[in-house]
Amino acid sequence: MHKLLPIAVLLFTAGTFTATGVAQNAAATLFSSQTPFAPGQQSLSATDQSANSTEDDSLSSTRNAVGASPISVPMSAPMSVPTISNNTSFSSSDLIDILQGNPDLLTQVKEQAAGFLSQRGMTVSANDFTDQQFFEQIQTSEQLRSSLTDFLLARGYSLDSNRAPVEGSQTPGSLSSQPCINSSTFLMPPSAINTVGAEQALASNCAYVMPRDMARDTTPKEDRPRNSPDVLNRPAPYNLRSLHDLYKQLPESATPLRRFGSNVFTGRNALGTSRTLAGSEPPLDVPLGPDYVLGPGDNLSINVWGATSQTVSRTIDREGAIPLPENGRMQVAGMTLGQASAAIEGVLKPQYRDAHISITVSRLHSVRVYVAGDVQRPGGYDIGALATPISALIAAGGPTATGSLRVVRHMRGGRLIESIDLYDFLLHGVHSASVHFESGDTLLIPPAGSQVSISGAVRRPAIYELLPGTTSLAGILEDAGGATATAALDHITIERIADNHERQTITLGSPDGKIQQTLETFAVRDGDAIRVSPILPYSQKVIYLQGHVVRPGRVPFSDAMKLSDVLRSNRDMLPEPAAHGEIIRLVPPDLHAETIDFNVPDVMIGNSNLALEPFDTIRILGRYEADSPTVSIQGEVLRPGTYPLSIGMTAAGLVRMAGGFKRDAMQSTADLTSYTVEGEDRISENLVSVKIGAAVAGTDRNADVALKAGDALSVHQITGWGDIGQSVTIDGQVRFPGSYGFRDGDHLSTVLRRAGGFRESAYSEGAILARDQVKELEEKSRDELVRQIETTSAAARLSPALSAGGSGDSLQLIKAQQDEVLNQLKNHPPTGRLVIHITADIDSWANTPADIELRRGDVLTIPKRPGFVLISGQVYNPTALTFTPDKTAAWYLARAGGANTSANQKEIFIIRANGLVIGRRSGSFFGSNVLSTKLDPGDVVVVPQKILGNSLLWRNLLATAQLASSIAITAAVAAL
Repeated sequence: MHKLLPIAVLLFTAGTFTATGVAQNAAATLFSSQTPFAPGQQSLSATDQSANSTEDDSLSSTRNAVGASPISVPMSAPMSVPTISNNTSFSSSDLIDILQGNPDLLTQVKEQAAGFLSQRGMTVSANDFTDQQFFEQIQTSEQLRSSLTDFLLARGYSLDSNRAPVEGSQTPGSLSSQPCINSSTFLMPPSAINTVGAEQALASNCAYVMPRDMARDTTPKEDRPRNSPDVLNRPAPYNLRSLHDLYKQLPESATPLRRFGSNVFTGRNALGTSRTLAGSEPPLDVPLGPDYVLGPGDNLSINVWGATSQTVSRTIDREGAIPLPENGRMQVAGMTLGQASAAIEGVLKPQYRDAHISITVSRLHSVRVYVAGDVQRPGGYDIGALATPISALIAAGGPTATGSLRVVRHMRGGRLIESIDLYDFLLHGVHSASVHFESGDTLLIPPAGSQVSISGAVRRPAIYELLPGTTSLAGILEDAGGATATAALDHITIERIADNHERQTITLGSPDGKIQQTLETFAVRDGDAIRVSPILPYSQKVIYLQGHVVRPGRVPFSDAMKLSDVLRSNRDMLPEPAAHGEIIRLVPPDLHAETIDFNVPDVMIGNSNLALEPFDTIRILGRYEADSPTVSIQGEVLRPGTYPLSIGMTAAGLVRMAGGFKRDAMQSTADLTSYTVEGEDRISENLVSVKIGAAVAGTDRNADVALKAGDALSVHQITGWGDIGQSVTIDGQVRFPGSYGFRDGDHLSTVLRRAGGFRESAYSEGAILARDQVKELEEKSRDELVRQIETTSAAARLSPALSAGGSGDSLQLIKAQQDEVLNQLKNHPPTGRLVIHITADIDSWANTPADIELRRGDVLTIPKRPGFVLISGQVYNPTALTFTPDKTAAWYLARAGGANTSANQKEIFIIRANGLVIGRRSGSFFGSNVLSTKLDPGDVVVVPQKILGNSLLWRNLLATAQLASSIAITAAVAAL
């Protein structure tokens, strides 16, 4: 029986639904293995249920295994489905169209997912899953599309828009009377599905068991009494082994077994097949025998040749007669083809002289056959007269999980016509049915008989049904295709349920080698789980060769084998092997590893010849792998790094190995650092200078130095090489803006003169000098400030002012203010501005402290003279006001409407156009008023926000952050 993974599992293992935290927790805890069974939950093995068990026991075992009870799911009528070329599952677009057009179906799927998790103790409802999330998962998950296809097929949907339910089959309308879906199927672990006895337990739980096959309508079994206790097994947290897991010793099968022959009916469009059998004309590609029984609907072709030629086509009517030329009606229904041919020939021959008459059947009639018993859709089907029982079974959807494949009874009235074994067709391709159907015949599928499962090293592992009298293990092996080449037939294990009382484990073996006789005499029983173990995955007479050898790998072992038999000469090893080798040996009885050292040269000359044992590993290292000596080179070479020390290596050779000098290398001298081990606990270092250029060029033989292990050679850079090509950029209001190269010691006045000086529109007092080094420092300072604000916010919440009462609202306000300040800091990156004091008269400040020295990458921007003063922050009208000479900050602030109620008027500060900040504590004397400061063009008055909270550290941090963000804004405005 093919399993159907629960839709809930498919949704939550993909991690799609994030509407609630429960969905993510479910994916992390219950469905990490992407199976409907979490670690630590009880599972059913191949023999957990016996066919001989009572229905109550089966029901109880199934409920204990899955911890669930049947749930009712309402059904709705299907809508039209587009034709799908894929015979396996609907496409994602078709599934979405169906669910969008039928909201009831979509609700059913969501309710099943929510119910699945609710039974696991989680608070989940169908409303937690949005339609969009569900549709996105349909588009990405092939497994979910397959499960939804089965879900829809079970409700009468078809993969072909032209298919329709046939008479006698279960349609969605007829299913609505007693709708039921077995939740055990959705919650059963893979190991518990398609196992011996588990199918019977599942079928007894509910009328509709939903595997890939469509369920039949039967009467549900009674539920257990409410006072019957249930033992609930919940998964252990933190992926720990629970006591239940420790006592559960039966391993779960990696690939759950399926019932043999179930795939013949799985995935087929049974509704479409029924219609084909009923309505289309079956091809007559085989001749009909004379014993074919004619019936109403057959079309006879009467050919007359001789003195006259004529072909007459006649169809047998409902009364079973055909009209003949000049002879009236003739009754032929019920006759065989041979009898009808003789009768027609006898009537027509007197009418035609020297005539030859032949009669053939050009079209067959259909017969009404009833399929009953354990089938998916019992009922009546109109099939072709030559149709086989397999065709009728396919039309009915095949046997259920409990239906037999070995005993299919062809009944006519109350009489058994023949018993058909479908295994003859499935295993050997033989159609065992020899009698054709007649209208009113019944094909009865009784419950399956004894079943056994076989797995392991066989060609066709599956669950097989037994015929009475076929109980030998050899016969089961033959049905399973025989053992594979790796099968250990002397290690066969049978798990058996003995007399519905206990489990037994039986091991088959034949010490005398007569394994075939043992297989033929051993009788299997219902519920047996047979496993054929494989042979050992390794050879028992082998040794392993690893490392610095020409042909590493396995070497066959022979008795009295020596090490020299493997290492015969130097040709067996790669160049430069290490002198040290080792043999790793597994020592019984616990097979722990021990290492045996040997000398490779001694083995080569025959002074050492160790005896080998099976499973020995011979390892040869390269000279550079066994703690090889190395030297290193750093500095101005193409490939600095560590290199193996070869015999006779010198400093010049190391430079050549490193690719040679770079163009900036100082070749006159290099530093060579070496070390010497003194005693056993001290190392002394020695530094010498090497004329490396002469050594590499070979002009001075005495300049080169031999290297020792651990030596480090440093090649320096030519002094001043890093300053080559350095330049600064001058933008804005100068005569010749652009990039200018400079020398060490050049100052700001030097490049300004080279740029032609200031233009008439230049505002030199607002010049902006951006330097990379300053920007890096500002970025570090800003990052540290952000970190302190984020980590100090908790301390601000615990300040004394907040503990008096009403702390909840205050904390929210502080958090909002913190977020606002952090957002301003992060959105205004540092500019790297260096405050300078220059004027339009370059000579007046040249060669003074204001004439700063240039650095590589400096950018000097000379803005135009601004005609405004900027008022920003907590004022009623933050704006730019036209500059008026000799006016103070208070005058401009009043023109902007003054400070608002959120302003901190004590901490108002001014940012000059040159970047200088004037605050409450930066005046010329104590207590000076910032607002009395006269402003210049381009100055900015900043009114900061009141800082909430009484923590001094918190207030200082936010004040610093407000200042930093304001300076960044001012620099951007000044560059306009």
